Amino acid sequence: MAKGKDVRVRVILECTSCVRNGVNKESPGISRYITQKNRHNTPSRLELRKFCRYCHKHTIHGEIKK
Repeated sequence: MAKGKDVRVRVILECTSCVRNGVNKESPGISRYITQKNRHNTPSRLELRKFCRYCHKHTIHGEIKK
């Protein structure tokens, strides 16, 4: 079996509001989550509402390239 065309792939979700505002002195970093998605069911980029510990609220986390 070929290893290159896996159906379930690992994706990294990054907080969009932290990236848009930039990393300031008060915020030590950018919130990131690692999850999996099915490439056949979700061919577009994944966006989920997750908790950002640097913004201290629920924000939209979008898929980024590895």
